[in-house]
Amino acid sequence: MGDKAGTRVFKKSSPNSRLTVYLGKRDFVDHQDYVDPVDGVLLVDPEYLKDRRVFVTLTCAFRYGREDLDVLGLSFRKNLYVSTVQAFPPLQEEQKPLSHLQGRLIKKLGKHAYPFSFIIPQNLPCSVTLQPGPEDTGKACGVDYELRAFCAKTVEEKIHQRNSVNLVIRKVQYAPEKPGPQPMAETSRNFLMSDRSLHLEVSLDKELYYHGEPINVNVHVNNNSTKTVKKVKISVRQYADICLFSTAQYKCPVAQIEADDQVSPSSTSCQVYTLIPTLGTNREKRGLALNGKIKHEDTNLASSTIVKEETNKEMMGILVSYRVRVKLVVSLGGDVAVELPFVLMHPNPADQTCSPSQSAVAPEADVPVDTNLIECDVNTSSQVDDFVFEDFARLRLTGMKDDKDEDDPFC
Repeated sequence: MGDKAGTRVFKKSSPNSRLTVYLGKRDFVDHQDYVDPVDGVLLVDPEYLKDRRVFVTLTCAFRYGREDLDVLGLSFRKNLYVSTVQAFPPLQEEQKPLSHLQGRLIKKLGKHAYPFSFIIPQNLPCSVTLQPGPEDTGKACGVDYELRAFCAKTVEEKIHQRNSVNLVIRKVQYAPEKPGPQPMAETSRNFLMSDRSLHLEVSLDKELYYHGEPINVNVHVNNNSTKTVKKVKISVRQYADICLFSTAQYKCPVAQIEADDQVSPSSTSCQVYTLIPTLGTNREKRGLALNGKIKHEDTNLASSTIVKEETNKEMMGILVSYRVRVKLVVSLGGDVAVELPFVLMHPNPADQTCSPSQSAVAPEADVPVDTNLIECDVNTSSQVDDFVFEDFARLRLTGMKDDKDEDDPFC
């Protein structure tokens, strides 16, 4: 479908095909001062609904335990945010101005199409998935966003799978327009029986790197001591701060080099080491933070989290950051090390004239570039019926009867 012209829209229907949700995209961007609104359209079958209503719920949740461990009414899941709107019949007080896409979809789908929209608060985290181990089953741990549309008499009523639609969306951040200053750090170490010190200076060529971009680490060693530097170890580490009941930090190396570059006493060394942190070389590491994942798609290392100063970190779920660590292994003297923080993110697609192929850096080979199928909507006044609908997810139902649901008296 990649060569078909038109505005592409995601759609997903309930198993009984009575409800269908339409979304223009799956990724909603946090621009720091606002978040893209989650606006879509719901197509309903009023004859099937009878006296029931249709609700749409947006939930942001942090799952911190495997699904198969949810027993005895205990759930390893904390809802960070829940918002519900009634899409049908529409309530006058909840009606909002239609977005351009909503207006076009309603004109295309007819009188049984109804809009819905949500505003994601800025203090909520971005979508993050913790990489499961080979023996883990069920939904992966992490922070995710889910839209659910369902028909019921009240919001508290039991939700039946046949007449509900679940869609996982993502809240993402892109690289800021203005990166920070060039990272640089230095340290000196004095040794016993040596009147002079060993000086280590490390710098990066910039603060912001895109996923898949090589990181050049400049290491300058001025060894005025009587000790010998035997090795130089450079690593890129991912730090994940888990903000739940208490804050815990987990670190994991995602790229590393060990060089046998010796620096003798009373000598200097200046070297540049290149590392490329990618998911492809870290797929066996359980608990590694990844960008939010949608089923049947690959992903990559989690992007750095950009947090405003006034944000309550207890609501952020998982905070991701990266540092370059350089360690000198000194003979009979211990180690000398420094760390440099940097930012690892995706470039903003809006800065690439809506063309993923113009990315400043080639993405990881096993990662799809375009996760949103809505295209640039230019001169759409004459393109009322140019929609190309893409299934949001493949229908994955096994063993479900098509004629009725025994738990649903309205089927």
